[in-house]
Amino acid sequence: MPKMKTNSSAKKRFSFTGSGKIKRKHAFKSHILTKKSTKRKHNLTKTGQVHKSDEGNIKLLLNVGK
Repeated sequence: MPKMKTNSSAKKRFSFTGSGKIKRKHAFKSHILTKKSTKRKHNLTKTGQVHKSDEGNIKLLLNVGK
């Protein structure tokens, strides 16, 4: 059986922390920024964590063991 390919879009969007959690970027930071407050844009810059219920699907896309 051939090797499973890693999903290219997922490997660009997600990364792992040292403890094994999955990091992600926040949405709504790409355009229409004039109406958003500076504080809101600043907080969207920071990374977030993927919810536990979504981790399994992302690990399948990244070909990482559960």
